[in-house]
Amino acid sequence: MQADPMTSPDQVARLQNALPFWLSLAIVPVLGLAMWLGGAWYFLVPGMVMVLYPILDAMVGLDTHNNAPDTTERQLFWYRLVTMIWPPIQFVVLFGGLAYAVHADISGMESVLLMFSIGVITGAVGIVFAHELMHQSNRTERSLGDILMAMVLYSHFRTEHLLVHHSYVGTPRDAVTARYNEGYYRFLLRVLPQSLASAWRAERAMLARKGLPVWHRSNPFWRYLGLQGGVVLLAAAIGGWTGILFLALQAFVAVAYLELVNYVEHYGLTRKYLGDGTYEIVLPRHSWNAAHKATNWLLINLQRHSDHHFKPRRRFPLLQHHDATEAPQLPYGYPIMGVLALIPRAWRRRMNPRVRKWRAMYYPEITDWSDYKAARNPMPKGAS
Repeated sequence: MQADPMTSPDQVARLQNALPFWLSLAIVPVLGLAMWLGGAWYFLVPGMVMVLYPILDAMVGLDTHNNAPDTTERQLFWYRLVTMIWPPIQFVVLFGGLAYAVHADISGMESVLLMFSIGVITGAVGIVFAHELMHQSNRTERSLGDILMAMVLYSHFRTEHLLVHHSYVGTPRDAVTARYNEGYYRFLLRVLPQSLASAWRAERAMLARKGLPVWHRSNPFWRYLGLQGGVVLLAAAIGGWTGILFLALQAFVAVAYLELVNYVEHYGLTRKYLGDGTYEIVLPRHSWNAAHKATNWLLINLQRHSDHHFKPRRRFPLLQHHDATEAPQLPYGYPIMGVLALIPRAWRRRMNPRVRKWRAMYYPEITDWSDYKAARNPMPKGAS
């Protein structure tokens, strides 16, 4: 009799290895506990992300172990499953929470705190999972990623991320590469309109190469608008204008969290200009890396960002750790670095010396960084 492949010893071992990444789902019962207790207990959710996981980082240390990059899709079943079951969970959390915020007998402040907490969930878990899903060639996974991004009203992120950010990271054409000395708040105000515009231009250019007009039905912006329109209509059906307002609040929190992570991931790092409008290829050195184990569980290895940009098609359990000889290292995981980024003076004091060290280590021949800092193509005099 043939053994059940899902209960074979190999599959049980793989499930055990994947379980730490399932801890992300624990944020849902934490939200339920906060809703039951009410009041200041709503801070449990952001506290879990911004406080508990950094404490766990300090307890469990770094993870520099690398899984074999040639691991098969079947062997990754339990890792893939957690990302694929999340969209329906988030749907229930978002719209169930929205109905509770609008109709339950709680104060207005509690309603705001509830939607803020849900925004932390849709940002710290939902968008991170959407990022993993949108990078896959499987249509089902990409569609699930689209649904997650629609729930935070930021669907164009898929186009901007895949067609613009990965192609132009570390160059002036990439809006979400944070410039040296640029504070997070200035970065956010710049990125929100620029990323939407660059996504539209990227899709328009792709359609033009096929000889199609920008209004053609194959433009994914129509799908983005349809999904986001459905989300807004459902929020309106649940709570009218108040429902739409609460939906927008959680979306803003989620997007602000996303762009906070974007800010941390590439701050001050640039690719070397080779002349004639070209730059060197993307290497692990062009993203900040973090090996902090617990926050990588929460963020499904997003902090192994150096390898993600080096090999964008790798699924999250196969992303490789790069040490300090190959990639610049963050002193803490994303949650603590995000808090630092919210205090621009503290951020610059901590990170600017690291950027200067990175420049000296990888590009000692470049003596003039002024054009790089201004996000311009440098003149030939910039390198000796």
